[in-house]
Amino acid sequence: MMISREHADFIPALDRRLEGRRALFISYNGMLDPLGQSQVLPYLRELTKVGVRFTLLSFERDQAFTDAGRDQSKRLKAQLAKENIEWHWLRYHQRPSLPATTYDVFAGIRYAQALVKRNEIEVVHARSHVPATIALVLKKRFGLKMIFDIRGLMAEEYVDAEHWTKGSIPYRLTKNIEGRAMKVADAVVTLTHRIWPIISTWDSLSGRSVVHEVIPCCADLERFRFSRTERLKRREELKLENRFTIVYSGSLDGWYLTERMADFFVSVLRRRPDAYFLWLTNGRQERVEELMAERGISRESYSVRSVKSEDVPSFLSAADAGISFIKPCFSKLASSPTKNAEYLACGLPMIINAGIGDSDALIGEGVGTLVTEFNEAEYEKAIASILGLVQRPEEIRARTREVAERFFSLKLVGGKRYARLYERLLLDAETKST
Repeated sequence: MMISREHADFIPALDRRLEGRRALFISYNGMLDPLGQSQVLPYLRELTKVGVRFTLLSFERDQAFTDAGRDQSKRLKAQLAKENIEWHWLRYHQRPSLPATTYDVFAGIRYAQALVKRNEIEVVHARSHVPATIALVLKKRFGLKMIFDIRGLMAEEYVDAEHWTKGSIPYRLTKNIEGRAMKVADAVVTLTHRIWPIISTWDSLSGRSVVHEVIPCCADLERFRFSRTERLKRREELKLENRFTIVYSGSLDGWYLTERMADFFVSVLRRRPDAYFLWLTNGRQERVEELMAERGISRESYSVRSVKSEDVPSFLSAADAGISFIKPCFSKLASSPTKNAEYLACGLPMIINAGIGDSDALIGEGVGTLVTEFNEAEYEKAIASILGLVQRPEEIRARTREVAERFFSLKLVGGKRYARLYERLLLDAETKST
């Protein structure tokens, strides 16, 4: 499925027509977590530029309630207040899973109701399914406009990752909430174009007129960019010299096909015995070491690093290509891997597998190679393709950067599409009613 030019092109800047509109944004991810920092706060900051006043409610992990975490939260709260974002948080509870989440939902409902009354909220923006459960109560009680920011098909994701079974209690509860949220939401956000024609025919959405935007996981392109200085520094640190280097940045296992990526590197070594695999992960280092040892890959051919989020761009700059193999399954049609945006922004052509959201279409932009099956023949084709691309490093870096700006710019794509969504939801509805 190709991405339409309408959605790929930059969206003209909006004025402050949303001045003073009041929204409650609910996130089950914490603002001290990397995801909150990269995929929540940047969008809210962009929306405040068009006038929206946000009340933000998040669920923070235990680190936020340590002495250091309280200090960090206090500083962030003050900073956000200057940006017209009023931040509140509750403690996130993890185990036992279902009772803990149920507790968080009821705590969130109580707290959010007070915020709605005090701040005269007119729209509630629910980021994913647990916040949508809270938003349903707020919409029914206060008649608020509701945005269901789906982020992914949660129930199917947990089944595909083999954490739940289809038909289990958590699965059925999640699908029930999802259906109810879709049925009453005034606006829906999906991460991909590919999933919308499918879910728009579901009973909860079929025949309904809702405001819809496709907003992929974008990246801060000011932070994620290729740096020649950082490349030279990191390559010297890693003793890479002129070795062809592949990088993987992210979690291990689950949806991420760690074993398949190790297999692919075995094929790379046959073609380029000097090749190097840089793993950037907070996962278990022993897991990678076991996989590489099982395949006879020596420690001279790879390393595993857990690095601070602010250092990721410099390590990406050190590589020649980025790899990401993800389990191709139904739920992943709704997925937009953040690492794709980060790889491209840092000048890396990608080695990815087919069937993940809108990612297949990106390869048509000439920024990488697509593996359609996990076998030696496909690997050989992909290796030949990627080695051809990296022979022209300046050209491929310019191309990947341009594609990142066109599809994944936080400001020029993500921020403006969210602004357009709010404008259509709040202003167009008012125009029609007058």
